[in-house]
Amino acid sequence: FEPLDMATVPSLANQPADALVSGTYRADKKVYSLPFASQTLGLFINKDVFAKAGLTPPTTWDEFITVSKALKEKGIYPLANGMGTSWFNEMFVAIFTNPFLGPDFVSDLTSGKTTFKDPRYVAALGKLLELRPYMPDGFEGIDYETAGQLFLSGKAAMLAGGSFDIATYRSQNPAINMDFVAPPLAKAGDTPQVTKFFDGGYAVNSKSANKEAALKLVNWMGTKEFGDKFSALLGNISPIKGVVIKDELLSHVAKLNETAMPHINVVYFRFEKPTASELLQGDITKMMSGSITPDQLAADLTDGLAKWYKPFQGK
Repeated sequence: FEPLDMATVPSLANQPADALVSGTYRADKKVYSLPFASQTLGLFINKDVFAKAGLTPPTTWDEFITVSKALKEKGIYPLANGMGTSWFNEMFVAIFTNPFLGPDFVSDLTSGKTTFKDPRYVAALGKLLELRPYMPDGFEGIDYETAGQLFLSGKAAMLAGGSFDIATYRSQNPAINMDFVAPPLAKAGDTPQVTKFFDGGYAVNSKSANKEAALKLVNWMGTKEFGDKFSALLGNISPIKGVVIKDELLSHVAKLNETAMPHINVVYFRFEKPTASELLQGDITKMMSGSITPDQLAADLTDGLAKWYKPFQGK
């Protein structure tokens, strides 16, 4: 791919710093792609299901458990998710653990001060086990698509998911009365923390016979003009500075992004083998089914990454 810089793609200046990092090759620190979307992980709420049940959507973990018990007693699945889709299982972990970890954990982890064996991470994993009674029967085999249908049909009240599905769910059920909120806080008064990452990017083939034209196109794709159209037409959030999001729900999600946590595995530990994604996706289903403990998952994640991530070696 062709490296992108301010001379060839001036619209790079319209991207926030963390977006540019996502399009940067770690080995040479050069930008090779222009990120096209900011994705947010959080909790979908079926507002009609809650209204009919006479319940208020939870904001804290304790409220989440209390409300889930009440929903289950009314014959409603509190949480639609299962463990049948590997790529989403990793997101499921991030959604519910990040509010218990906080920015300080991310700083300690990425600076080498700690590893995934940290008691904070192990305890956050343990919280996931508390969700099992409120997931559908046979959740181990329920995939993300099926979970989405349980949510859209009103059989489930909540769904841990991504902003990338807002437009899809609206098209599948135009009558859906839904909200997208931050996952439950560890305790009242904490800052709401969704998980954010940048999804995909526009790049230029360095051997293209039309490289100059391709660079011109990519540069336009980094402008506010393009970002406004992207968000309006595709129902997604553009990372471009100054983009106007007219959709009320998407605008709310963009506001949540102001205090978002990074998708730790994707942002920091996906650049050599084995990746954190591979390790976590392999172990989380085992943990949720009870065949390994949170401590074991944390150790497997740390020890696997230590094969290439030097700060974890010997720890």
